[in-house]
Amino acid sequence: MENNKFDDYIGFFRSLLPLGESFDIVERNLVIGEKEAYLYFIDGFLNSDVLERVITSLLLVSKHDMGQRSSASDFIKYHVPHGPASTEKNTDKMMKSLLSGLTVMIIDGYADAIVMDLRTYPARGVEEPEKEKSLRGPKDGFVETLLFNTTMIRRRIRDPRLVFEMYTIGSTSKTDVCVGYIKGVVKEETLEVIKKKLAGIKRDTLTVGDQSLVEAMAKSQWLSPFPKVRYSQRPDVISAHLTEGKLVLLVDNSPTAILVPTGIFDFFQDTDDYYFPLITGNYFRLLRVLNMIAVIFLTPVYLLLAEGFLPVHPRLEFFIPDEGYAIPLFFQFILLEFAIDALKLASLNTPSSLGMSLSVIGALILGQFAVDSGWFIPQTILCMAVLALASFTQPSIELGYATKYMRVLILIGVAIYGLWGALIALLLDLIMLVKTKNIVGTSYLYPLVPLNKEVLKRLLFRTKA
Repeated sequence: MENNKFDDYIGFFRSLLPLGESFDIVERNLVIGEKEAYLYFIDGFLNSDVLERVITSLLLVSKHDMGQRSSASDFIKYHVPHGPASTEKNTDKMMKSLLSGLTVMIIDGYADAIVMDLRTYPARGVEEPEKEKSLRGPKDGFVETLLFNTTMIRRRIRDPRLVFEMYTIGSTSKTDVCVGYIKGVVKEETLEVIKKKLAGIKRDTLTVGDQSLVEAMAKSQWLSPFPKVRYSQRPDVISAHLTEGKLVLLVDNSPTAILVPTGIFDFFQDTDDYYFPLITGNYFRLLRVLNMIAVIFLTPVYLLLAEGFLPVHPRLEFFIPDEGYAIPLFFQFILLEFAIDALKLASLNTPSSLGMSLSVIGALILGQFAVDSGWFIPQTILCMAVLALASFTQPSIELGYATKYMRVLILIGVAIYGLWGALIALLLDLIMLVKTKNIVGTSYLYPLVPLNKEVLKRLLFRTKA
């Protein structure tokens, strides 16, 4: 018979758990085959029907049967038919399992505790992400439950080489973080870097989940506005990238998956590129690239034309203001940059039933009043409206703000030094882009720097499904 640690385990749990104070943390006393036993679990995590069947089966264990089970492992083999179960001696691991929703059972006479997975997960429905809607293709998306998310990926990649490794981050939050990859496809160097970064995170808690994790892994890159990772809530997108050799980071309680490593060219791809014929997919990608260029250069180029730093073609003279305006064009663009972002924030906090009202007020009343009062001219409002619409062709919010900062820097250069100022600001943008590294420390411009023609061709053009 193994050494009995029954009293030590009971004392450990009773000393740390708020039994009797927190209603959802439960201690349940049973007699199994005339041996005393205790179950510890968190009520909200358990499937009550499964728990009832487990307790019923435990109470049916006879004294004779109990005498035949010399260890906790033997007891699991014969008397724990529901769900995964294992033995555990480490009390800290027992506590972590309990707080993660597992059930811990301690039986008098056994040196090991029995940890059973009887959980059910509170989760919302699997719905298509609002930001990554697709014209065709599946309509499911990740949810806040980690196990559901890994299941949706496995449903698409039926390969035994697909691995999900679990890490625990935060001494207080103890947040589960999962690293997914396909062995033999992923680069081992990249995998080792990610594992070392995760193991080296010293944080008390992941306050906002995925973003806190990225900031902890990319400490030296916080000044660069370019996104170091790509976020997605679509299982089909993540699955496709995994088959190409990338890794995915899944954070419990977050519906957003993190793709690494990521470069600037990875953002040129979108879901609909692959759900339409080849020529249509390439057309979508071309539009996305052209819109990104327009988002960066439209207002700076217009300011150069309107201020006389660049010659204006006769057919475009109608778009250049020929009357005076109260506020310089530069400040009009800057004010409109803030106004558009303020309207976006307002729309996020506006109930859906009032969304149409906000659109009417913002587009008609405020816009018309701003022109009539002389604050803005119609040309600047039109340019910013085009930019606002063009920015929505890019699914990455982080990259959208990075291009916004590039555009504003060029605008400032134009306002100070004209054409030369624009060129200097553009050079600074390019230097910042070149100096940026992705989260694993490699080039953000890969596969252009270093050059990999095959990969670059696949990112710029939709070559195959």
